[in-house]
Amino acid sequence: MHVRSFQLSDCSSVTELMQVALSEECYRNTMGPFSRQLSWDSELIMVAEEDDEIVGALIGTIEHNHGCYYRIAVHPDYRRQGIGKALVAAMEQRFQVRKVSRIMIAGDEHNKAALPLYEAMGYGANKILEAFQNLSIISPQH
Repeated sequence: MHVRSFQLSDCSSVTELMQVALSEECYRNTMGPFSRQLSWDSELIMVAEEDDEIVGALIGTIEHNHGCYYRIAVHPDYRRQGIGKALVAAMEQRFQVRKVSRIMIAGDEHNKAALPLYEAMGYGANKILEAFQNLSIISPQH
C-alpha cells in the first residue's frame, strides 16, 4: 500500500471510492466540502493505493491553525488492513509540518463509525470538534 497526496487525475477514482465506501447521505454531504478543499489546498487530501487502485481517501482541512480530519473513506473490500491508520498518520505528519496548534476530528454523525480508528491512534473524546459545522469547507464564508 502506498499513501500519497491527491492528484487531479485521482478525481473520478476518489469520487467512485466515496460512493462505494460512504452512505448515500454521507456521500452527498461530503462532495461539496471535498471540492472546496480540493480547490483550496489539495495537499490536505490523502489517498491510499493498492495495486494502482485508490482504496482509501482522507479529507483534511486547516481552520484557525487547527488541523481537522473531515472525512475518511476506505473501500469495503480493504477495511481492517491498516489503510485508515496509514491515511491518518500521513495527514497527521502533514498537519505537524504545517505547525497546527491542535488536531481535531469533525464530530458529525457520519464520522461515528471511524471514531474507534481515531481513538486507537490517540484521539480521544476531547479531540472531537463539535462545532464542525463552522468549518469553512462545509459552509464557506463570503
